[in-house]
Amino acid sequence: MRHAKKGRKLGSDASHRKAMLRSLAMAVLENERIKTTEARAKEVSPLVERIITWGKDGDVHARRLALAELGDRDLTHKVFEDIAERYEDRQGGYTRILKLGPRKGDAAPMVILELVD
Repeated sequence: MRHAKKGRKLGSDASHRKAMLRSLAMAVLENERIKTTEARAKEVSPLVERIITWGKDGDVHARRLALAELGDRDLTHKVFEDIAERYEDRQGGYTRILKLGPRKGDAAPMVILELVD
């Protein structure tokens, strides 16, 4: 039984899941909009929101946490300088999930995950 186990397995082992979520988070922060499955979007959305909140904090510790999570200096700089400034007055809820419908090949529910304006 999976009592008190949070998060989805997403059909992969822990290391692959961690790498996939990191890649999705980087794509969302870099492009500000991605098309993915609903389960993946629901898993990566809290991660993206946490990174943007660190960007709003702006201190050295938050910058190091974001860099450890993303692994990309340029993207971390973009989050802290550009993206965090846009959400200065917003208390969370930086992402939006728009449902598109099923994917043609396997009928997986597809969504667009984007940053709110």
